[in-house]
Amino acid sequence: MTEPATFNALTNKLLIKVSWRLIPILFCSYICAYLDRINIGFASKNLKEELHFSDSVYGLGAGIFFLGYALFEIPSNVIMEKVGARRWIARIMISWGIISGAMAFVNSPTTFYILRFLLGIAEAGFFPGIILYLTYWFPPSQRGKSISRFMTAIPLSGLIGAPLSGMLLNMDGIATLHGWQWLFLLEALPSLLMGVYIFCFLPDKPADAKWLNEEEKAVISTVIAEEESKLHTSAIKPNPYLAFFSLPVWYMCLIYFFQVTGLYGIGLWLPDLLRSASHLGNIQTGFLTAIPFLAGAISMAIWGWNSDRLNERKWHLLLGNLLGSVGFVIAGLKPDNLPVALLGITIASMGVHATFGPFWALKTTLLAPGIAAIGIALINSMGNLGGFMGPSLTGFLKEQTGSLSWGLILYASTSFLAALMIFFLKLKPIQVDRS
Repeated sequence: MTEPATFNALTNKLLIKVSWRLIPILFCSYICAYLDRINIGFASKNLKEELHFSDSVYGLGAGIFFLGYALFEIPSNVIMEKVGARRWIARIMISWGIISGAMAFVNSPTTFYILRFLLGIAEAGFFPGIILYLTYWFPPSQRGKSISRFMTAIPLSGLIGAPLSGMLLNMDGIATLHGWQWLFLLEALPSLLMGVYIFCFLPDKPADAKWLNEEEKAVISTVIAEEESKLHTSAIKPNPYLAFFSLPVWYMCLIYFFQVTGLYGIGLWLPDLLRSASHLGNIQTGFLTAIPFLAGAISMAIWGWNSDRLNERKWHLLLGNLLGSVGFVIAGLKPDNLPVALLGITIASMGVHATFGPFWALKTTLLAPGIAAIGIALINSMGNLGGFMGPSLTGFLKEQTGSLSWGLILYASTSFLAALMIFFLKLKPIQVDRS
């Protein structure tokens, strides 16, 4: 398929300029966000040993983040549309940085649950806010690449965070603090600094960008308007809250739920899996954990690029989820065998991470502009409940069976169900009827 007629070399050059200005800022911000979200996985062994947490306590605490996240996701995205991306994203990052640092003072299951829940509330709205923000700058045909570049921060946060966390855990005893306390305190600082930077320098929309001239601002607005008008032909602007009553929107929520279950299975249980299989120390386990994240980063970048090149989303999504399912099955068959477990979880990471660029490019294309803010937030908040179910159920299953095998089979099943639902997905713009 060819690019839209509105495209030419100058337009493409302009969008590359926009990418270089925005994507690095958003990319670094999401690395901070995702690392603060999953660093609990790197500290899991220490928390269980020093605070005497069971696998069920750890799994519930890791997952309860997503309950707070889901509850406040939609209000947060609505507020961002009203007050602007710069102020709201900065507020989100500063507040979650403070709470993430406070995780260093956890001393019981109750404080663990409360702070993880508050962290979810604080971070709510960040990811769907960024997805919405990118729709202000990139036309639908170019969103796969831009979203994949931004979301490559997910596996790269693990690639960077795994060895870093391993080293921080070895700071045990410095200034009378445990290693896991240093981990939470020091990994919270980048979020605070990025929040201040965004407040000072991130433009809300093309019209606010000082590094664009008036002609460039007009070109971006025109290209986006022309492409979206071809996708969404209705002249009536729908009530955004009608997204709550759209069956296709809820269908996408369920697809995302199944995808996210596997994503956070990797993020929150991978260090525990590889540590158990290898019996290595913190630093060695950290570098070992980085391998699946590196593979995920490469697959996400290539898959997003190829999805845009072919202007195709559905089969990229389906095949990515199937690959993830196969990888989880391999890891689940021999979770105590390091070569097999590492191979399986690396394949799973490649498949799971590859799906996210095409998924969000498809959703921002199917959702009409009038319901995009609510629709994106609803899909993300409901889908991320998979991040609660997966880790919590895995902790329970591990406690009952003494193995992560059944948790990995759970992730294989949810990835397969996502692929099955995508197979039946109808690629038509979502219409919402006032009646």
